[in-house]
Amino acid sequence: MPADLQTRVLVVGAGPVGLTLAMDLAQRGIEVLVAEIRHHGEPPNVKCNHVSARSMEVFRRLGVARSLRDAGLPADYPNDVAYRTTFTGIELSRIPIPARKDRYAATGGPDTWWPTPEPPHRINQIFLEPILFAHAKACPNLSILNRTEIQDFMQDENGITATANNLDTDVTLRVRCDFMIGCDGGRSMVRKGIGARLVGTDVVGRVQSTYFRAPALLGLLKHVPAWATFALNPRRCGNVYAIDGKETWLLHNYLGADETFDSVDRDWAVRQILGVGPDFRYELLSKEDWVGRRLVADRFRDRRAFICGDAAHLWIPMAGYGMNAGIADAMELSWTLAAHLQGWGGPGMLEAYEAERLPITEQVSRFAMNHALALQAQREGVPANIEAEGNEGEAARTAAGRALYDLNVQQYCCGGLNFGYFYDHSPLIAYDDEPAPTYTMSTFTPSTVPGCRTPHVWLKDGRSLYDALGSGYTLIRRDAWVDVEPLLSAARSRGVPMQVLDLDADTGAEVYDRALVLSRPDQHVAWRSDRCPADCLGLVDTIRGARRGQPGGQPQGVIAP
Repeated sequence: MPADLQTRVLVVGAGPVGLTLAMDLAQRGIEVLVAEIRHHGEPPNVKCNHVSARSMEVFRRLGVARSLRDAGLPADYPNDVAYRTTFTGIELSRIPIPARKDRYAATGGPDTWWPTPEPPHRINQIFLEPILFAHAKACPNLSILNRTEIQDFMQDENGITATANNLDTDVTLRVRCDFMIGCDGGRSMVRKGIGARLVGTDVVGRVQSTYFRAPALLGLLKHVPAWATFALNPRRCGNVYAIDGKETWLLHNYLGADETFDSVDRDWAVRQILGVGPDFRYELLSKEDWVGRRLVADRFRDRRAFICGDAAHLWIPMAGYGMNAGIADAMELSWTLAAHLQGWGGPGMLEAYEAERLPITEQVSRFAMNHALALQAQREGVPANIEAEGNEGEAARTAAGRALYDLNVQQYCCGGLNFGYFYDHSPLIAYDDEPAPTYTMSTFTPSTVPGCRTPHVWLKDGRSLYDALGSGYTLIRRDAWVDVEPLLSAARSRGVPMQVLDLDADTGAEVYDRALVLSRPDQHVAWRSDRCPADCLGLVDTIRGARRGQPGGQPQGVIAP
């Protein structure tokens, strides 16, 4: 029985991760179909509030960064993180983060030093997702089916047949694809279908979230507004995010270890965190009770089916690295899957996704969990006199403010999580004897060690290095006298897209300590040296996943493109 629809790749879920993955595949010339259960234009949940620098770099490459940067909070609204006794109470400390009008030019502060063409952006998902959706709809090679639920799928040697249901008409259709990717969230059907199991810590914390409208709230502030305001008092601790910078807000009420969702009155908690009385009026827009976890799937792939984002990992969203980790998954999978479908990627290409992303997911999820536990300890240790008048109260507030700043500047200005992670066990990387530099949530050392992020520099003509990199491999050469034709010739013979980018003598000299650095399509270093290797074909076969016995395990079987 012939399928009703055919495509090269079927993406299940049109959230930010699924849309980004689909756009990148489409730009690489791969036909993509996205299935989404929501109506066209139906707003997403008010969840993600932060787009990381790495994600903004991706959006820059996809041509949508400027539209995103112009959306969200007003251009001059402070992106700071403030710590107060209540939202409207006494300020304890503040982490300065530039407003978006100053984001590209700002200097000073804890996150303006980052080596990137695209700093982070504070924007809620309700503004982010419609922009991504519109951009995706306009992409050649990309189609989106709204109100379509993928209910089941079967794999064979040549592809996948998925069963889909139109939720409006109740009509069933069959979709035939070469590969399927589940970006379908924490209850992922695709994860269950590939037999993956979530493993880790089931409960890190419980949170009551309340999305509300309160036009009068800004007028009650005693201090300059902030993007995020953490309230710390003996009655209740919580965080309040500015959504539109005018009247809509998202409040997280963190429950204690002995509390349940039913044991805490939501309205009472909201008022204790805001610091307002019973006469204050607000409009409840939506509410959600959720559990923060640290769960990672024990596998990210079964033959032709993969999982990304929340389908592959769930953790309490410290450092804003829930959605952003999913976008990193998507970028890793997109270029490797495209390489396979274009015919130049070997079996190691399909193995690389799990070999690279699963260990990083474990690392990031532990950063997030450990930070959440440290925050919980601070909330449980709120000084009883933190709101008291006089010297004693002032001393308590000063000490609390300092501790809150020192801990939380790591998550809100998380340079290490953005730029420090590296792939150290990949079948696609030619390693040398130098280990990658260690990193923390907030600190990292730029490096050309294979597996690390390709160090960003500004070129002499003012362009970002990342704007000059090709969509395939780029051989970054600091010494124009080094003959690279043997490597380029080997790449051409295998169909591997590779270009040369020459740096002048002064550009990047402090970090580009080899004459040649080979950057992958996802801006990670694949290889480096001062000259072409003796076996150029061997190197090319390594980076395209065609050599056996490389790190990352044995091939799971060759799948024809």
